[in-house]
Amino acid sequence: MNKAKILSIDGGGIRGIIPAMVLAEIEKMTSKPICKLFDFISGTSTGGIITLCLTKPSNNNQDLPEYSAQDIVNLYVENGKKIFSSDILHRIISFNGLFDEKYSSDGIESLLKKYLGTSKLSECLTRVLIPSYEIELRRPFFFKSWLAKSKNDKKHNFYMWQVARATSAAPTYFEPFKLEIDKDTNEYYSFIDGGVFANNPAMCAFADAKVIYKNIEDILIVSLGTGEFTKSIPHDKAKDWGLAKWAKPILDTIFDGESDTVNYQLRQLLKPNNYYRIQASLEQLGKDEIDDASDKNIHELILLGKSLIEDWQRNGYLDRLCYKLI
Repeated sequence: MNKAKILSIDGGGIRGIIPAMVLAEIEKMTSKPICKLFDFISGTSTGGIITLCLTKPSNNNQDLPEYSAQDIVNLYVENGKKIFSSDILHRIISFNGLFDEKYSSDGIESLLKKYLGTSKLSECLTRVLIPSYEIELRRPFFFKSWLAKSKNDKKHNFYMWQVARATSAAPTYFEPFKLEIDKDTNEYYSFIDGGVFANNPAMCAFADAKVIYKNIEDILIVSLGTGEFTKSIPHDKAKDWGLAKWAKPILDTIFDGESDTVNYQLRQLLKPNNYYRIQASLEQLGKDEIDDASDKNIHELILLGKSLIEDWQRNGYLDRLCYKLI
């Protein structure tokens, strides 16, 4: 191996449709599954779900993935409402997310179990890194497929659906995920969304890759965003906000600011032909909610994804990227 190829996928809820569409186009152009094009894949939250689905081995052929990137696009289109759903009673009790999580975890957990089944982290078809945050230990936690494979114990090798649930437990949207380690000792982890510290996990992936691929200088990173926030926060309004009014905007600001910071860092560290950041502006949508799974919004996200792909094809960047990958 003389080059390490890394894929990173941001968090962003239903907007995961956008990077999934980009990956579907890359698979179409290269005639290869994503897990065969990259040596290392990292994803946070919705990006973690995409990562795990694309690296889950097929039941019919353990060397090939169960799902294509287009299958993941369809997952969001067909199941978005199941992920972001709650009954009337829950909405009333939670005051639509003000006093309790906005959505029940039942929908997302049943969907993850359906798609990821009993496959374990150690079975990923390429190296996988998934960030989450452990709230009782108060520290970042990284699910690493290579450690799950080498150690194969209760503290490293979890079911893929559990890892996906842990990385996507966005505060205010879903309750923290309690991951049982040992029934006999009642040992467990309590996870929230990895986006609270690594919504764009590209730098985390780069750091691990530098350790794993010690003797390789040529590292290619493809970092996929889920759309840039566009809503301004007017000073005259924000100066009078308290905890309740800052709750949602501060979460969005943290996610967006962290992603942009990683983008800045990698642009300074890597040569332009070794770093591809594929990101869309949400300006034309006029909204940036991560939980709007309405038919109208999903349709608009698909149009935005198509526009992003066309832009990258028009300037020849996507062709050059695919050439580098194969």
